[in-house]
Amino acid sequence: MDSQTPPCNDTSEISCGAGSGPYAVIIIPVLLAVSTVVVAALVVRSVCCKRPEEERTSVSTSNRDGKAGGVSAQQSVLVSTVSGPLAAIEAPGPSQVPEDCVLEELEVLHTGRYGPVCKARLTRGGATSTVVVKALRESSSQPEVKEFVAWARFHADVSQHENLVRMLFCRTQHQPMCLVLEAVSPGNLLHFLWALRNGDSGIWRQSQPFSERSVCSVAEQVAAGLEYLSSAHGLFHGDVAARSVLIGSGLSVRLSGLGMAFQAWHTGKVAKRRAAEVPLKWQAPERGMGLPITEHSDVWSFGVLLYELITLGAPPYQGLEPQDVFTQIQNSYRMEKPEGCGTPLYDLMKHCWMWNCKDRPAFSAIIKLLKSYVGLAETKMLSSQESMDIFEYSRRAGVFP
Repeated sequence: MDSQTPPCNDTSEISCGAGSGPYAVIIIPVLLAVSTVVVAALVVRSVCCKRPEEERTSVSTSNRDGKAGGVSAQQSVLVSTVSGPLAAIEAPGPSQVPEDCVLEELEVLHTGRYGPVCKARLTRGGATSTVVVKALRESSSQPEVKEFVAWARFHADVSQHENLVRMLFCRTQHQPMCLVLEAVSPGNLLHFLWALRNGDSGIWRQSQPFSERSVCSVAEQVAAGLEYLSSAHGLFHGDVAARSVLIGSGLSVRLSGLGMAFQAWHTGKVAKRRAAEVPLKWQAPERGMGLPITEHSDVWSFGVLLYELITLGAPPYQGLEPQDVFTQIQNSYRMEKPEGCGTPLYDLMKHCWMWNCKDRPAFSAIIKLLKSYVGLAETKMLSSQESMDIFEYSRRAGVFP
């Protein structure tokens, strides 16, 4: 008996079992034709989307030996970002940027949240200054682009105080995008304090030594920036610490690290993951209990900043592990008065560290207290016998600055 072909589910006139030959004759040429079309389309897309070389700005950078070098892959992103005239943010008035601004001598510092962060030279009308450029990476998604534009609007709307880092220019109307911020030197306040601790006199070239009076001056400016965020915009900083402050010439101060303030401004809340990134030794006790960040939380952290200033950048709560601090605070423990700290300044610290957040002073009151204390503060140079090792600091403070 002949074997029967098993029934098939094909409703066409061609038998399932006997159709492989004709199908092969048809399918193989079709696949070849489709693959040819796809390859051709990819080639055309590559040619059409490639940016003409004449649109790019040639930028000379310096390597570590001080010699001019080529632009790295990371730097090339920024080169294309700042090539051509800078466009202003979509807002009227003085935020419009003239076309005579030129950025050059780009130097990549690190990779930020949105892309490369670089130091550059800005030239306009014959005047040249150092700036910081934050670029949006070219591979950013549409939500990231929208957030970057909102970040620029935040700077244009909120960062208008003399003690907040200012945005000078930006490009947000078309790709590629970037923000141009003022550069502050020496820069990071914590590193500045460490340099003073380690005897680096070159970083402080003033006729007056860095003293308790200097601490009051710096602290007053920080408090002014925080008071402005709170009173003018109903915002908080969320990570008040020496590492979040920039110090300039004449002990001028700029608050940086405004990421949580931006989130609150942009979305009305701060993600729990972002809030949890703040090191434990700077967190107010209510944050350890999962309560929202407020201006009162910033006041507690400001008290820790005062301790950092008067000790030239010592890690707070020395002798305690970060995870043990909250329990000790619950048991009424507070840091002792540091050497070189006057009683009024220490009283202000303890006032900032009141357990009940409503018992802490407002920043407007803190500013008045610091102003009244400046004339009484010591003018003797602050010093420390202990040099600062960054790895030991990171272990003791629970943070890698």
